[in-house]
Amino acid sequence: MEPILIYGFPLGSSMGLVAALEWLRQPYRLCRVDMLGEMRDPSYARINPRHETPAFVTDQGRVLTENMAIAGWLAARDTERRISFDPSSPQADRMRQLMAFVNTGFTAAFSPLWAALEMQTPNPPMQSALRQWGKGNVVQRHDRLEELVGDAPFLLGDHPTLADGLLIGVARWLDFHAVADRDRWPKLSALRARLEADPAVIYATALESGENSPAGSGACAGHVALAEVIERFGTQRG
Repeated sequence: MEPILIYGFPLGSSMGLVAALEWLRQPYRLCRVDMLGEMRDPSYARINPRHETPAFVTDQGRVLTENMAIAGWLAARDTERRISFDPSSPQADRMRQLMAFVNTGFTAAFSPLWAALEMQTPNPPMQSALRQWGKGNVVQRHDRLEELVGDAPFLLGDHPTLADGLLIGVARWLDFHAVADRDRWPKLSALRARLEADPAVIYATALESGENSPAGSGACAGHVALAEVIERFGTQRG
């Protein structure tokens, strides 16, 4: 069977993994999940008890969660090295370093901003404090990532890799939360512009937005309903 990526909308970090699957060009399926509705349903705990996306059903029917675990599975099957490098190479070490930074400190910096936005019972003083704290964290993490970006077109050379996929799914949150002008970080801004113009990212963003039939690479074999994924592959009991 084809593996299935369970990706979230709106503005899920998992959008970048859809792009990575397009770059990989191996058959896959998708499952689109409303993070403000379906993902919060108790039944979703059978896929991920933390009620988060992404999740991933492997070709053996096992469910993986967490970006790094899914990226590792994809890299292990990237025999043509379209989105990764030889595991023992310096480039692979660098890719894992960048992915770890994006997946931890860079992504986590936005957590106070999401907490303020999603607070069910409004608390203006707390929300204001969370936004101030979050914006400071996001700016600081962008400063650090700007220092890590080199002069190549993408994070690790002349074509996008898994590291670029993890980044583009999250980097757009800067604009959504109106933290700062992206041009404050010229290298990151230029990298984002190149990724946003990439056909795989355009395709992934269109799917996330709910477009019915955007043009992709042909690797995607279609969508699977969440109820079917839970019924066939869910193991956790919520």
